Amino acid sequence: MDDTVDSPLSVAIVEDDDDTRARLAQSVAAHAGLRLVGQYSQGCEAIAGLAESTPDVLLVDLQLPDISGLDVIRQVSARHPTCEVLVISVFGDEEHVLAALEAGARGYLLKGTLTRDIALDIHELRNGGSPLSPIIARQVLKRLCPEPAPRAHDADDALTPRETEILRLIARGFSYAETAALLNISGGTVHTHLKRIYRKLAVHSKTEAIFEADQRKLL
Repeated sequence: MDDTVDSPLSVAIVEDDDDTRARLAQSVAAHAGLRLVGQYSQGCEAIAGLAESTPDVLLVDLQLPDISGLDVIRQVSARHPTCEVLVISVFGDEEHVLAALEAGARGYLLKGTLTRDIALDIHELRNGGSPLSPIIARQVLKRLCPEPAPRAHDADDALTPRETEILRLIARGFSYAETAALLNISGGTVHTHLKRIYRKLAVHSKTEAIFEADQRKLL
């Protein structure tokens, strides 16, 4: 029988707020699978301490009193590649999030969304995951999968004056027969124009045509 027991993951914390650092330390210390090996309130202090003992996981805030947390992440990623960094910050804007991930962070949690035990996120990180607060995950996906740009409308899509006139009357509530009478054309001609309008606007109904034309400022 194999009696081997996995060693606890070593964790260090870089956080200048005393209360937040204490809560994180308490959460780590309370978990049998984790071992707290360092607590730092300043970035330079953390970098020096990590040179002596490198943890498996580093929890780091971005706003530190001496240097930026981004500088800490960059130096840790370069000097201690086996140490995985999890950001815990109040900053949820795209600039900070992307900068942290580009610097080498493997996860990003907002302080206001820490509703579960941080130990779960630490283990997720070490198991190959990337813990992200929901709003952060949406920002990352939005950046990676931007919305397609609106399709440009070429000259062939432009409505003729007659087509515009017909669509305006239809939009005002006139029937096809009434539109034909007002323009002194046949009902068949109205239908022919409407088919062309549908094709140009890439729609399939009168309601869609009116909406699309309004969006394009054609009415």
